Amino acid sequence: MSARTKARKRALDLLYAADMRQLPVEQLLVVEAQKAANEPERQASWLYAREIVDGVVDHRDEIDELITTHSRGWTLERMPAVDRALLRIGVWEIVYNPEVPDAVAIAEAVEAATVLSTDDSAGFVNGLLAAVSHAKG
Repeated sequence: MSARTKARKRALDLLYAADMRQLPVEQLLVVEAQKAANEPERQASWLYAREIVDGVVDHRDEIDELITTHSRGWTLERMPAVDRALLRIGVWEIVYNPEVPDAVAIAEAVEAATVLSTDDSAGFVNGLLAAVSHAKG
């Protein structure tokens, strides 16, 4: 597993935990930063995980608006929490991180949805992120 894939998984864990526990993600970031500081093998993935989470937090309203705009028949609140977190990461990478090709961001999110969410989630995540990518131009 690449460092970026591990970072996406760590970011997903943080965003999901904050959502489910109704805690500010910044509170969870402090704990995760301490773990990373004490475990050198976590350093490579920690920096990008932190960049993702900070980016999602900084652009949350715009990201959620894009998800809502391109979601057909699903409100953010109705989506499984894992899908919400995956979509937020994917939209951030597509819209705000030019270093990651859109196809890679989409493929990583779809793979995670296949493993971690419902039977229909991979197709939903794929379609929504492809629409965001296409709309970006």
